[in-house]
Amino acid sequence: MEFPMLAKLTSKNQITLPKAAVSSVDETDYFDVTVENGRIVLTPVRVHQAQAVRDKLEQLGITEQDIEEALAWARR
Repeated sequence: MEFPMLAKLTSKNQITLPKAAVSSVDETDYFDVTVENGRIVLTPVRVHQAQAVRDKLEQLGITEQDIEEALAWARR
């Protein structure tokens, strides 16, 4: 993208992404959402890959809380 684009947040916390932004990434219906330095970052994901990771974490007994604590530790 060569210029900033605007997306409006609705009262229901929904955002419609500009077509130019979406067309510049691989086709997907899902995005991983992270917050980095006060910015919301959307990363396209393939659901079957994301679900495989979730299944493996569950199999290993790793919870979301475990991951949050590990990330907090790593960011210190």
